[in-house]
Amino acid sequence: MEATKPRLGRGLNALLGDAGSPHAGVEAAPVARLAVAKIQNNPYQPRKRFDEDELKGLTDSVRMHGVLQPLVVRQVGETYQLIAGERRLRAAQGAGLAEVPVHLVAFDDQQVFEAALVENIQRTDLNPVEKAQGFKEYLDRFGLTQEQLGAKLGLDRTTISNLLGLLNLPAEVQDAVRFGQISLGHAKVLKGVPEPERQVALCRETILKNYSVHALELMVKQQKLEAATGAAEPAARREPAEKTAHVKGIEDDLRQKLAVKIEIKVKARDKGQILIGFESNDDFERIVDALRK
Repeated sequence: MEATKPRLGRGLNALLGDAGSPHAGVEAAPVARLAVAKIQNNPYQPRKRFDEDELKGLTDSVRMHGVLQPLVVRQVGETYQLIAGERRLRAAQGAGLAEVPVHLVAFDDQQVFEAALVENIQRTDLNPVEKAQGFKEYLDRFGLTQEQLGAKLGLDRTTISNLLGLLNLPAEVQDAVRFGQISLGHAKVLKGVPEPERQVALCRETILKNYSVHALELMVKQQKLEAATGAAEPAARREPAEKTAHVKGIEDDLRQKLAVKIEIKVKARDKGQILIGFESNDDFERIVDALRK
């Protein structure tokens, strides 16, 4: 009976096998030394950007102490292909090392891809867009479902689904997530906005005015409410009810209290809207705080 592939959520040991108890089909690899020049980069590497300052610090450490944790490689023809440890390999190259310690394993393409995902997710933390791109490429290449990938990585299916949804956002919004200009929470809010142009506009405004996720969420809800209310206007276009002196007085009181534009729209005897305008993020946060009291 074929052995079940191990779940990868607890790290590369799930592929390499714990000391003394390797998984079926994957023998625990002894440590060897290999010439740096013979090691090729991992073609399945999901990480596209490496922090230059972190890499410089690691290079300095490797120059002084050497590579303390072995790289994981597989043999491909006359050379060797990196499976895990690209930052360490780059640091070794930058430090001018001739050899590095390695684990030599016999992985197939799928296991190589899985190992690259695990190392980056658990050790150096890919940004959300890189995670999503790595997940999509893995799913497309090997024909697995989101549930199956989640089981391998120890992640909930909804986590994978939410990350994959980032790839439906406009490129400018994806770049804002990739470079840390907006958070994953901001991106989730923007996913709920149907128009790509509006997604980009809200993304730019969020960066410019440093909106919190909560502030952006309230803004999007308010805009959806206004759009829905406008669409719900009856075709007959009834004339709005005239404001009474009492209603106008309330408008004046609210304007003075909140120091922003206030308009009460009376649509019928017992129906209407209170519209609160704001000109800045400070105005928005102050209004929200006042309404919560």
